[in-house]
Amino acid sequence: MTPPACLPVLCLFPAALLLALSLSGCSSSPEVPGRVTVRVATFNLEDVRTEDLRRPDHPRLKRLAAQIQRRRPDILLLNEIAYDMPGAPGYREGDPAGRNGQRFADTFLAVSQAEGLEPIRYRAFMAPTNTGRPSGFDLDHDGRAVTAFPEPPPSGPDGRPAPQTPEGRAYGNDCWGFGTFPGQYAMALLVREDFEILTDSVRTFRDFPWHRLPDALRPIDPATGEPWYDDAVWQAFPLSSKSHWDVPVRLPGGHVLHLLASHPTPPAFDGPEGRNKRRNHDEIRFWAEYLTAPPRGRDTTFLIDDQGRRGGLAPDAPFVLLGDLNADPDEGSSLNDPVGTFLLRHPRIQGDFVPQAAGQSPFPDLDPDDTARWGLRVDYVLPSTGLTILDGGIDRPDDPNAPLSDHFLVWLDLALPGTGGG
Repeated sequence: MTPPACLPVLCLFPAALLLALSLSGCSSSPEVPGRVTVRVATFNLEDVRTEDLRRPDHPRLKRLAAQIQRRRPDILLLNEIAYDMPGAPGYREGDPAGRNGQRFADTFLAVSQAEGLEPIRYRAFMAPTNTGRPSGFDLDHDGRAVTAFPEPPPSGPDGRPAPQTPEGRAYGNDCWGFGTFPGQYAMALLVREDFEILTDSVRTFRDFPWHRLPDALRPIDPATGEPWYDDAVWQAFPLSSKSHWDVPVRLPGGHVLHLLASHPTPPAFDGPEGRNKRRNHDEIRFWAEYLTAPPRGRDTTFLIDDQGRRGGLAPDAPFVLLGDLNADPDEGSSLNDPVGTFLLRHPRIQGDFVPQAAGQSPFPDLDPDDTARWGLRVDYVLPSTGLTILDGGIDRPDDPNAPLSDHFLVWLDLALPGTGGG
């Protein structure tokens, strides 16, 4: 768990092309003539850094890549992979920013990681994150506004991320999203090489102000009854601890699928004011607002993305909402069950299918639907109601002591509408 970070519509294939096309790679679902399937997955890699990605022999990343190669998703969201940029650790002068997603794809996934595993070629999308982005304010009320980060310690010999230091936490607690250095805990979206990321239509909401969300849960200091964040901070405070993305992807033949990606802050590591619990709640609620466009709900012109475009997702646009949401609908410390309230019961989302792990023996203390080693369901792949769920699950390693991640890969096989999906 990370401590405290023109909208295309569906186009139908010509009938002759539909009969010839299958997108699922190694899907376990039976082939049906005319059906187009896609495997979508999310995987929190746990604090992957630029220095790690520059090592083709990195032991933990090789194991993570092998797990991905066994499941072979067509679309994969990675959480907790650093956004490389000037001023961040490991960045080399002159390199383009935001290459770590492609670096992981090219260095590890495009190379077989074990006998019998085929390489996979992906194209990647990354965008700036709020994690490790200094605010200039004393957000945690410890009496100082920390704006300089210490050099992070390197990963251990087995590739596990180094523990946080007190100096790193002090810096991260005053950033717009928790990160002990700029770009830490970011996201990357990988899509199969023959898929097209519609870059000009991507929407990001990194800078969307928290106060602009209707009925925003502004934290209150119970000791004083005053807002935890004063007016100057509140006006500048972004809702997203990392970012919220709407990334439209065109599949071979013309279908466009929107990937709605985010990684809300954990509802923990705060005090009685509940500043992180409230932010997690509203980061999740953002998606309900984004999907509840007129005539279904309220006017969504208050939703202004980083590109200056207004409004939510078109009501006929197919989508998959995915990522580490840091909230379990049944247990944990989240505030008022935001996943269940705003997502699983949303009229545009299929929330009844719950991916589960096949086999419990290596993790006897976990529930079948737990997606994290610490015993909660926090990682989600939630399709829109127009898609057909064919299969899904949670991939856990055979060896619980293997240095992989504190999360598990979660995946669904989906059939697109109008293609024989049932």
